[in-house]
Amino acid sequence: MSSLRQRQVPAAGPEPSKQTQSSSPRQQRNEKKGTSILDIIRVLVTLIVASCGLSYYMTSSESFLWGYRPWYTRWPVLVRYVQGPLLLYPEQLSLYNGTDTSLPIYLAINGSIFDVSANPLVYGPGGHYNFFTGKDATRAFVTGCFQEDQTHDLRGVEEMFMPVDDAAELETLSSGERKIRREQDRRVARASVQKQVAHWENFFRDHKKYFEVGKVVGLTLPMEERELCEAARQQRPKRSSMEKKGKKRGD
Repeated sequence: MSSLRQRQVPAAGPEPSKQTQSSSPRQQRNEKKGTSILDIIRVLVTLIVASCGLSYYMTSSESFLWGYRPWYTRWPVLVRYVQGPLLLYPEQLSLYNGTDTSLPIYLAINGSIFDVSANPLVYGPGGHYNFFTGKDATRAFVTGCFQEDQTHDLRGVEEMFMPVDDAAELETLSSGERKIRREQDRRVARASVQKQVAHWENFFRDHKKYFEVGKVVGLTLPMEERELCEAARQQRPKRSSMEKKGKKRGD
């Protein structure tokens, strides 16, 4: 009996890797994703460059960022930040009035010292507002009496915001009513003074050319309270006019 020879079937070799034939779907997605990111980056870079160029043109070659200038890109500001805030006594502050060209020009308001050296035509020697430099003249900023009120003393300044009463109207009020009215007026007036001070302090703090460098220390008040200057007294509002304006707004 003849034996059947088992037919030899050649062993199948390993299947060719699909990776050698074509990229996997994941790789294809990654390739597409990488390409799209590059496209987005190109578009963003193009927009940024175009914006900077347009800003440089529109601002007359002054800024690539539409007038925005971070504080750390200004060398004097960066140096002061590294060195820390200055603490100057009034006698020391008086040296920074522009007379000594080796020193910056400082002025102070509400105890905060600001460097205004970037505008020497205004604050330097011979400038219109040179009298503000080298001192804290907060009172003058509020009253507008630049020559008389070059001091930080704000006592009595609220009087310029207190309305003037008509004599005939005062006669209709009792002494108690007059006192209450005056106290109310004084509270409102003091708030107006603080609002004015904050306005000027923020003006210098937020200015693109000026910057805060420190504080004035050792400020003292004189024994006698200053009288309100004539120009400030003339600015006092009349109560009758205020009431008329209030009625018109209500209508």
